[in-house]
Amino acid sequence: MQPLSPAVIHHGSAGLFLAALAAAFLRLPATEAPAFVPPPVVASPLPADMTRGNLPSAGATAGPASLTLLADGKVAAAWLAGPGNDNSAATIWLSILGRSGWSQPLPAATLESTAAGTFAHMSSLGRPLLLAEGSWLHLWYESLPLGNGAGAAIVHSLSTDGGKTWSKAERLQTSPLGTLGNGLGGPPLMLADGGLGLPLDQRFPKQGSEWLRLSATGRIVGKIRLAHAAPTLQPAVVALDDHRGLAVLRDNRAGASRATLSTTNGGQTWGAASELALPGPDAPVALLRLASGRLLLAGNPQQGKEALQLWLSADDGQTWAVKRIVEAASDGGAEFADPALLLGRDGRIHLTYTWRQQQIRYVTFTEAWLAGGAP
Repeated sequence: MQPLSPAVIHHGSAGLFLAALAAAFLRLPATEAPAFVPPPVVASPLPADMTRGNLPSAGATAGPASLTLLADGKVAAAWLAGPGNDNSAATIWLSILGRSGWSQPLPAATLESTAAGTFAHMSSLGRPLLLAEGSWLHLWYESLPLGNGAGAAIVHSLSTDGGKTWSKAERLQTSPLGTLGNGLGGPPLMLADGGLGLPLDQRFPKQGSEWLRLSATGRIVGKIRLAHAAPTLQPAVVALDDHRGLAVLRDNRAGASRATLSTTNGGQTWGAASELALPGPDAPVALLRLASGRLLLAGNPQQGKEALQLWLSADDGQTWAVKRIVEAASDGGAEFADPALLLGRDGRIHLTYTWRQQQIRYVTFTEAWLAGGAP
């Protein structure tokens, strides 16, 4: 038998190495069956009301924002802002809403702090997700070494002093590719065991959505693919009760309805949900369970981002009715995108979205305003 050439040996070794790497990544510790922690269903006595404003300016351009409810009932926001539209010098900023308005923004993550913590090169930062857990603030965000097309590394940082200082940035091993492949979806969901469910997407080498389960200590304890017939991205997930959940996903097929999946076992498995009779532009949405138990969805109603609408569902997402047009314009620079939703302790609903890529618009309203009146 002829000896193998060095090239064959090299390629064979590389294949074995990648196989071993993927196998090691998938050997995750076993845990108890997960369950969601849905928000309580209570009556909302607040009268119809809506106000508009903006998050503080922190740069010439602004990207996606994320909202969370602090232990004292205040609302905190994290968002991407920088001097240019390529995010190459963008910073993730944090501000807290108090009685006198939004606080002066503080930097939560920069290219320099991310590189120092992860020892990795990156060209830009991407979407942030903010979550308060007691007195702690968690921040997940995208670190993009080669731009959006190749996907991101998911980075985590923690603050124990209300966002004044942050721990060293640490990269989550969400992909065997290490610094490539993934992106963030909607906000994480609390689980009954103290852990979290984190919606992700896979952008490289092929598109798809995923569900990452984290333990109470932040360890990765499981990851499954949210399998769908279409390539999907950026899942937004809401808990309907302790075991049932609904995911609404980006679907880039022209003319298709929005992709949806559902779970009946706390996120262990996901299957096809009822067809969502909403337009399916390739753009992210925000999804929220309201104090009444109804579901609220914010997103763009057609291809393009010239309008931002609100839909309401009273049957766990099987049917939806458009309730309000938050903003719309027809000029060439009109873009109202990347919505985020939060339910306040008092029952008020908080909404942020990117306004013409220049700033983050902030809107707050009651469920009575949402349900009443013409769109």
